[in-house]
Amino acid sequence: MSEMPDGIITFLFTDIQGSTGLWGEYPDAMPDALSLHDKNLRAGIESHNGYVFQTVGDAFCAAFTAPDDALSAAMDAQRRLLDEKWGETGRLKVRMAIYTGTAQQRGAEYFGFILYRISRLMSAAHGDQILVSQTTEDLLDDGLTDGMGLRDLGSYRLKDMRRPEQVYQLTHPELESEFPPLRSLEAFAHNLPIQLTSFVGRESEVVEVMRLLAGTRLLTLTGTGGVGKTRMALQVGAELGEEYRDGVWLVELAALTDAGLVVDSLASVLGVQEESEHPLVNTVSDYLVRKSALLILDNCEHVVDACAELVDALVRTCPELRVLTTSREVLGIAGETVWQVPSLSLPDVQDSASAESLTQYEATNLFIDRAMAANPRFTVADDNASAIAQVCQRLDGIPLAIELAAARVRVLSVQQIADRLADRFSLLTSGNRAALPRHQTLRAAVEWSFDLLSEPETTLFSRLSVFSGGLTLEAAEEVGTGGIVEKSQVLDLLSQLVDKSLVLADQDADHSARYTILETLRQYGHERLSEGGHRETVQERHASYFLDFAHTAEPELIGQ
Repeated sequence: MSEMPDGIITFLFTDIQGSTGLWGEYPDAMPDALSLHDKNLRAGIESHNGYVFQTVGDAFCAAFTAPDDALSAAMDAQRRLLDEKWGETGRLKVRMAIYTGTAQQRGAEYFGFILYRISRLMSAAHGDQILVSQTTEDLLDDGLTDGMGLRDLGSYRLKDMRRPEQVYQLTHPELESEFPPLRSLEAFAHNLPIQLTSFVGRESEVVEVMRLLAGTRLLTLTGTGGVGKTRMALQVGAELGEEYRDGVWLVELAALTDAGLVVDSLASVLGVQEESEHPLVNTVSDYLVRKSALLILDNCEHVVDACAELVDALVRTCPELRVLTTSREVLGIAGETVWQVPSLSLPDVQDSASAESLTQYEATNLFIDRAMAANPRFTVADDNASAIAQVCQRLDGIPLAIELAAARVRVLSVQQIADRLADRFSLLTSGNRAALPRHQTLRAAVEWSFDLLSEPETTLFSRLSVFSGGLTLEAAEEVGTGGIVEKSQVLDLLSQLVDKSLVLADQDADHSARYTILETLRQYGHERLSEGGHRETVQERHASYFLDFAHTAEPELIGQ
């Protein structure tokens, strides 16, 4: 098929079961095996009027006008894979899912919630298995041809989906018919909440977090407020659930006002009762000592000392326990691995943006997804693509900020939103009313981080807000000192700001440490500096520092 189907579309998604392990075991043979896989998948799809609109790694995404064609293509592709001579790797086992519905077109691709549903349906399948949705089954013509049939597997709640899915399995005498239970959230013990919005992008980051968690007993996801630490942890917990025989357990700490209740919160989640003759932490530890489980401690920053003490006790006594924490500040205990959750990938605002080019970036995909939810009439076109890119860039790729901005499409155009970002703390105020107050507005999210700082930390950060393009330690020492901040304290205070996710540390070309502040945080710090009445003094010190720097550098520049 040379043209994209539109209207009611049946999608076929496929991928190879265990491909990561195969690449590790057969690095030299896998390129040839993958080439055979691709040839057979494409032949099976295209010989039944299918349109391959995307391939990612070993995954194929195809669209069909007729549901019957999609089932025939899946059957044909599996037959071809069975008949292939594979060599060293052995036969590659491919899982498939078929789902029917509507999706929007963007260039040569599709987007919309249906793609998340079919992706989750495919993730529930096993190698060689073909799963079919209820929507597809409802639209099939009378009777299936070529010996194919559909087996009703029942209703399942799939990962990251809020409602159950009735699932069927495509059967045929030539295909494997017996498989283990589907890989759904109901397949393992957990208390993970149902997510009401789609998880956009971050596939490589989820894989990296899972890799790190496999090699450490304690992994802390850190990052600035609103960057998506909680959502990342929940996604990883859902992905890894089957690996822990005793379950995945989320302990939500955000609403706690008493650090002494951290252990009680964990005990409540696990159903552990306090014993009068034993400290509760010992009772919890005894309960977990032989358990293979993953604990997710979410939002630890305001009770970080209590969390550190609890986790240290648990990982020392429970050998099969792993702990994943989210916090704006690291726990700072032995054995902790820290991974900073990055902002979403962004387009370069210097490049000309088109509706099609926005699909390459996580931040713009998130904006589009949430804008369409806020206003079903919202559309992406070349004439608003640049404004979307600008909004996401100016909001530093922070998911919370982008979601708050996208909500404004109910009353503003994207360009109007971009034009008002100079006063972003007044603009981005219409958040989720059911969320905690500090997650409802951009200002509240940033203020929460500042409220956890000491006075010297707040003072130094506010002064560093005069740097718009990054700074060095030497610059921070010259511009940030005075009053309660002595020059000798700047290194320690700067390190603490890095640990608390308010300053980013990196290395420049000559491997010297360099520090940057996200624009949203910098603007807030500048507000605090102005409120304190010291803005002009700090700006003068900033100008003086760079004037001296220019005088020092001038001879070297002239010498060139």
